[in-house]
Amino acid sequence: MLRMKPWLQILIALLLAVLVGCVINASCAVERVPVTVLNDTGASLVGFFAYIGKLFLQALKMVIVPLIFSSIVVGIAGLGRTEGFGRLGLKTLGYYTLTSFFAILIGLSMVNMFKPGLVDGEPNQKIVELVKANEEKLAGETKAKTFGQDTEGLSAVGDIFKRMIPENVFAVFSDNGQMLALIFVSLLVAFGLIYVAEDSRNALLGFFRGLNELMVLITNWVMLFAPIGVFGLVAASVAMVGPEIFRMLAMYFFVVIGALLLHALVVLPILLKLLGRVSPLKHIGAMRNALLTAFSTASSSATLPLTLRAVQQNAGVSQRVSSFVLPLGATVNMDGTALYECVAVIFVAQIMGVEMALSTQFMVVALALLTSIGVAGIPSASLVAILVIMNNVNIQNGEAFIGLLLAVDRLLDMTRTAVNVFSDSCGAVVIAKSEGETLKV
Repeated sequence: MLRMKPWLQILIALLLAVLVGCVINASCAVERVPVTVLNDTGASLVGFFAYIGKLFLQALKMVIVPLIFSSIVVGIAGLGRTEGFGRLGLKTLGYYTLTSFFAILIGLSMVNMFKPGLVDGEPNQKIVELVKANEEKLAGETKAKTFGQDTEGLSAVGDIFKRMIPENVFAVFSDNGQMLALIFVSLLVAFGLIYVAEDSRNALLGFFRGLNELMVLITNWVMLFAPIGVFGLVAASVAMVGPEIFRMLAMYFFVVIGALLLHALVVLPILLKLLGRVSPLKHIGAMRNALLTAFSTASSSATLPLTLRAVQQNAGVSQRVSSFVLPLGATVNMDGTALYECVAVIFVAQIMGVEMALSTQFMVVALALLTSIGVAGIPSASLVAILVIMNNVNIQNGEAFIGLLLAVDRLLDMTRTAVNVFSDSCGAVVIAKSEGETLKV
C-alpha cells in the first residue's frame, strides 16, 4: 500500500480540523460576543480535541532540551576546534536583526496604508462600544489568564542577558522556557570539551553523540502522531472563534496576514536567492513538514526538533551551523512576532483615536524589535510584549483591547509562528552558504 507523505497527512489533518471546528462553532455556540461560548456538547468536544493537541505538544517539548543540548555539543565539540564561531555568531545576529527590521517596516507600512482601526477616517465605533461593554470582564480575565507577570517598563528586554546565565545549571534541563540559558550552557560544555584531556573528551563526546542519535529517533516516533495532534489543536481553535467577532476584525486580520505573507513570500525568498544562492521553491519544499507543524502548533520551540531535522537532512546544512543558528533563532529571531506587535499596537491606537507621530511610530518599531527577542516561543506570548509596548508609548487602558485581539489571535499566531520558523531556516541556509558549505537545495 502506498504510504502517504508526512506533509500531506498534516495538511489533510489541518483541513479536516477546520471543517470539524466550523461545524462545532455553527451548531454548538450559545454566545458569540466578545468570544464564542459553546454549549456542554461543544465544550466537551473542544476540551477533548485540546487534550489530544496538548499531548502532542508535550511530546514535542519533551525532546527539545536533550536534542538541542546534544546537537550543539556534538556540532561544536566534534570539530575539535573553536575557530570561526565568533564569525558565525556575528553573521547569525546580523541576519536576524536585518530580517526582523524588514518585517517590522512591512507591518508599519501596511497598517498605515490600510488603517484597519478606522472606518471612513474615524475610529471603528462598533469595536469601541464592544470593548466598553465588556471592559471590566475582558480586563479581569486577560490579566488573570494571560499576563501573570509585571509588564511595566522594559523588564522583558533588560532580563535577556540575565536569563542567559542560570543560577542552577540543572534547572535549565527541566524548563523549556530557558532556551537562552540552555544555549549558553551547551556552548560552554561544547567549548570546554575541546580543551579537556583526550580520554575524557572521547568518552563524553561518544555519550553525547549517542544521545543525539537517540533523540532524533524519538523525534521521528513523535512525528508519527503529528496528524492527530495537529487535528486536535486546530479543531479546538477554530471551534472557539465566532464569525461575528471575525467580521468586526476582518480588516485588521487581513492586514496582518497580508504583511506576514509579503515578508515570507517576497522578502525572505529574495534573501535566499541573493545571499544564499539557492532556490526558494526548493527550500520551501524541504521545509514543508516543519512549516506545517509550526503553523498547527503555533510554537517555534515545539517545532525546533522538526526544523533541525528538515534543515540538516533536506536542505543539507551541516550540524555545526544548524545546531548553532536554529536554537538561537527559535529564541531571538521572531520576524512574524515583531511584525504582528507593530501592527497590533498601531491598530489599537487607531481604534482609540490616538494620533501617533512618526517619531512615536519609530519608537514602536524599536520596541517591537527588542521585545520580540525576549518573547518565549509559545502560543500567544507576544500579547505580553504588545502590552509592554502600549505602556511605553502612552496608550492608556490598552489592556482592555487585548481580550478582543485574543478572539482572532490563534490563526494569526499560527501564521506568524510559521514565518518565524521559515526565517530561521532561511538564516541557516544563508549562513551555511557563506561558510562555503554545499547544500541540497
